[in-house]
Amino acid sequence: MVFFDSASCVTCGAVLDFSSRDAAFAEAGAGFRCANSAVIGCNWLVAEDASLCPSCALTRTRPADADAAGLAAWAGVEAAKRQLVFQLDQLGLPYTGSPELVFDLLSSTAGPVTTGHADGVVTIDLAEGADPHREGLRVSLAEPYRTVLGHLRHEVGHYYWLVLVDGRDVLAEFRALFGDERADYADSLRVHYDKPDDHSWAANHVSRYAAAHPWEDWAETFAHYLHIRDSLETAAAWRITVHGPISAPVTAEPPRDGADFDALIEAWLPLSTALNAMNRSMGKDDLYPFVLTTAVLTKLAYVHERVTAERS
Repeated sequence: MVFFDSASCVTCGAVLDFSSRDAAFAEAGAGFRCANSAVIGCNWLVAEDASLCPSCALTRTRPADADAAGLAAWAGVEAAKRQLVFQLDQLGLPYTGSPELVFDLLSSTAGPVTTGHADGVVTIDLAEGADPHREGLRVSLAEPYRTVLGHLRHEVGHYYWLVLVDGRDVLAEFRALFGDERADYADSLRVHYDKPDDHSWAANHVSRYAAAHPWEDWAETFAHYLHIRDSLETAAAWRITVHGPISAPVTAEPPRDGADFDALIEAWLPLSTALNAMNRSMGKDDLYPFVLTTAVLTKLAYVHERVTAERS
C-alpha cells in the first residue's frame, strides 16, 4: 500500500520513485530523480540527470540552501504543490503559455510576505506550512478551512481566470454569474474586511471571502472544484460507496474520459456528508464545512465547463 506522497513501500521498505507522466510508482533506479531529491525529498522522476521535475521546475524563487528552517518549510509546500501540479496535468489544464505559471515560495522570517497571485506569479508565505501559524490565522479570520493545498488551489484559480475566461467570449456569462470584475479590487477588499459578517453572502457564495470581489469568487469556486474532483478520484480508487440517510454510489470518471457535472455533484453531496459525520465521530470539525447552494452549484458548473472546454 502506497499513497501519493509515499517515498518507500511500507511492507518491504523499497525506495519508490514516482512518474507523473505515467501516474505510477517505480522502484528506485528506474530513472533519474528530480534534482531537488536530496534537498526536499522530491521523488518524481525526470528525463535527464540533475534536472527538475515538472512541479519543481515551476518554482522561480525558494529559500537559500543555508536557510535550514526555510528549506524544511519549503519541502512541505512543495509536497502540496506536487499534488496540485499532478491534478492540473490530469485535468489537461495548461500552465506553460502566456503568462506562464511560476511560484515564488518565500520565507517571512526576514520580512512580510503576502500570499497572492499577479500575472501568472503565485507567491506563497512558507509560514503557511506551519500548523500553529496557519491555524492562528484561520481562527483570527474566522475561516472554516485553511490548508497549504487550499491556498495553492485558490491562487492558481486566479491564474486560470486569465487562461480560461479573460478576453474570451464567455466573459459576459462570467459577469452574469460572479459579478463585474472591473469593480475596484482594493476598495472591494477594504469594504469586505470592514463589514461585519452577517452571513448575507451564504446564499450565493461558497465562502465569505468569495463575496469580496468577483475575482475572489471565481478563485474560491475554482479551488472547490479541484477539492471535489480530487476527493472523488480518491473515493473512486478506494471503491467507496455511501448508503444510509443519503444513499448514492460514489463514482468519479477519470478526467481523461471526461465527466458529467451533475454526476460529480450527485456523488459529492452524499460523500461529503458521510465524511463530515465520520469527522464528528472523531471529535473533529467537518471535513468539508461548506454548503453548496443552487447559486454556488451554478458557478461550479461554469468552472467545470471552462475546464473541460479547455481540455477539449
